[in-house]
Amino acid sequence: MEKAIRARFTWIKLYEETGDAGFVCRRCGVSRPTLRKWWRRYQKDSIKGLQSQSRAPKKSPAAKVGQKETEWILTLRNNRKLGARRIQSELKRLHSFNLSLATIHKVLTVNGCKQLQKPRRKKDYNRYSRPVPGDRVQMDTCKIGPGLYQYTAIDDCSRFMILALYNRRNASNTLEFIEQACEMMPFPIQRIQTDRGTEFFAMKVQKRFMDWGIKFRPIKPASPHLNGKVERAQKTVLYEFYSTIDMKNPEISNLLEEWQFYYNRLRPHGSLKGKSPMDVVCELKDVIPYGEDVDDMYDPLNERFQEQNYNMDLRLRKLKRSM
Repeated sequence: MEKAIRARFTWIKLYEETGDAGFVCRRCGVSRPTLRKWWRRYQKDSIKGLQSQSRAPKKSPAAKVGQKETEWILTLRNNRKLGARRIQSELKRLHSFNLSLATIHKVLTVNGCKQLQKPRRKKDYNRYSRPVPGDRVQMDTCKIGPGLYQYTAIDDCSRFMILALYNRRNASNTLEFIEQACEMMPFPIQRIQTDRGTEFFAMKVQKRFMDWGIKFRPIKPASPHLNGKVERAQKTVLYEFYSTIDMKNPEISNLLEEWQFYYNRLRPHGSLKGKSPMDVVCELKDVIPYGEDVDDMYDPLNERFQEQNYNMDLRLRKLKRSM
């Protein structure tokens, strides 16, 4: 028996023996209301009634988080392994529900959620990014499902991202996507970096780059780490968008466009210290060059049509330098 319960039991027994509440209160140092409270509980539930009970209100009309909201938070944490900041943005996007980070942390703690394990990184890794939005845009394609391919373009500096879905990855769709990316990026594109996929090396695609004054910079084969930002961005889209929708939904392109708006303007980015890509673009607006300045910096004499075969392209490059 706990010490507090033993003390209350002593009061009750003394009261039963004497029948004098005043004597018991003076002897034990308790007030009459306290003695009456424990006496009533003892009469109702015997020794169990002397246990301390929770003082939490049974109903809290002003509570910020109810059972439904708690389930939302725990589902996002358990199923998608999201941290508090990401849970906050997903609640806004999926349920139009705003909560502070402190409240989300409290819900996770009360429900016994453990801290997320951060991935271990090598101590000698180098993180790089271009200092000006539009200086380098990484571009890639990936297969989402049967007859469904996603084109992705992401700015190296601000992480501003453009997405589009096509039924094939070919030169025609690449041209259409490049035009869409140039139109929707809030800054002029100076160079585009891709892998060595055939859809980027068609003559008409490279001709479009030259006509628009965009430098074409394909990476070496078997080196996806050089295109790391777009590779990680594609995983983010797979994990955060496609895992939450029906892939057979005929409105998938419109849903992807809505998620793209959320990613660029509302979603906090860890590598941007919790800012959204659009926040970074606005902060750097004074250093972003105008389209005319980009055209002046472009030298067509330094550009050439590149071969998809890297070894052949390397020999042609050496040949051009020797001439």
